[in-house]
Amino acid sequence: MMDQVLVDLGTENEDVWTVCADMSTYLGSFRKAFPDRYIDVGIAEQTSVGIAAGLALEGAIPFVAGMAPFISMRSLEQVRSDVCYQDLPVKFVAWYGGLTTGGGSTHNAMEDIALMKQLVNMDVVSVGDPNMVGALMRASMDHPHPLYIRFGVGKGDPCLYDPETISVEIGKGILAREGSDATILAHGDLVFEALRAAEALAETGVNARVVDMYSIKPLDKELLLRCVEETGHIVVVEDHLTFGGLASSIADALMDERVMPRSFRRLGVPQIYSGFGSPQVNWAQYGYDRGGIVAAVIEMLG
Repeated sequence: MMDQVLVDLGTENEDVWTVCADMSTYLGSFRKAFPDRYIDVGIAEQTSVGIAAGLALEGAIPFVAGMAPFISMRSLEQVRSDVCYQDLPVKFVAWYGGLTTGGGSTHNAMEDIALMKQLVNMDVVSVGDPNMVGALMRASMDHPHPLYIRFGVGKGDPCLYDPETISVEIGKGILAREGSDATILAHGDLVFEALRAAEALAETGVNARVVDMYSIKPLDKELLLRCVEETGHIVVVEDHLTFGGLASSIADALMDERVMPRSFRRLGVPQIYSGFGSPQVNWAQYGYDRGGIVAAVIEMLG
């Protein structure tokens, strides 16, 4: 999906470049179509960011593609000083966000959202539906600031929305399921888990709303405040540390607006370094898979 979208964008606009760090197997179509606008620096994420900054200064539209833990941590200084300090419209396409690689703590991105959203001028989105990745990449073409686009595995992820009608906007969320008893806010791959949890809750008589809060910075405060007003109870689920990610952004926004929900829970990775295992195994172990979400909502409504 990502590779083909880049080819389409590169066909439509000759200013589109792709810079990657040893990820050529994911970008074969773009490399073949536009070899003069494709750069693979090897395992050197810091270099890829510096090159992208230079391209942006010359008027190009660079997409930096790589694994989330290495874009966000290994090259953090370059992202901050080369890109964000100059407010350059570089797009960072980061896959394997959260506990999705199976490769343990060194290859899991548990902290990336917390790091990226602290950077001045950087906006942050996190998507689970593969169709949304392409839609957001298209939307990013006119985005005037640095943008971090996070997703999980990508290949094989469930499609939640109709690609013909999907509408995405940086700074907005999607009401994925109506409900009146509680609101489950999620992003990335956990939106699907939240929808499955809402289906299970419906069988117990609980009508849970699900919001795909894919835009983490800027946050859709209007939608958030409406959910608090209409349902009262808030559960935030994310494949990220429970502090520093979406839940922290939501808590900050509610306090800034002096709005207090009836109850508030955050589910995600606790303050540990995760082990090995599939995403589903890790999500269940740390209590934020479908079963964990169901249990949290039932306990909250108590």
